[in-house]
Amino acid sequence: MTRCDWATTELGIAYHDEEWGVPRHDDRVLFEFLVLEGAQAGLSWETILRKRAAYRAAFANFDPLKVAAFGARDVRRLMADEGIVRNRLKVASAIANARAFLAVQAEFGSFDKYVWGFVGGRSVQNRRRAMKDVPARTPESDAMSKDLQKRGFTFVGSTICYAFMQAVGMVNDHTVDCFRYRQIKGQ
Repeated sequence: MTRCDWATTELGIAYHDEEWGVPRHDDRVLFEFLVLEGAQAGLSWETILRKRAAYRAAFANFDPLKVAAFGARDVRRLMADEGIVRNRLKVASAIANARAFLAVQAEFGSFDKYVWGFVGGRSVQNRRRAMKDVPARTPESDAMSKDLQKRGFTFVGSTICYAFMQAVGMVNDHTVDCFRYRQIKGQ
């Protein structure tokens, strides 16, 4: 069975086969990936996958309403939590992003409606022959990054936004020889 060449570990293979590139429209899941992609900056995705359960526990299962209400005591708790990336800027970003996320939900009715608007509401079906053909950013991720930053989000540079778009299925970047390419394309 042929997979994208980055899926080489047990955790990475499971993530690749079950989640990566699957179109997601649930606001809680979108918030989870937004936080995790920001936490990943400068680290490997494998590190974040290993810490994912701890992130879910630490960040109230990624309920943006609960995370938006986090205060100084929660920040101290998070900074002491060895299960997550204990970077003060990333922790503060997750909380600030929850607040900005709620504002986007209030304005657009859902974060889903807002974020999927950057790809016209449909997954972009790329035809990558190799992972080296996958860009780090695109005009769509540039636009998303710029707009998110304007709305008060942090840790949402264009590269992070493109990784988010890949993760939640806004783009299908499975290589054409990967068994998941056609499965995802059909969704």
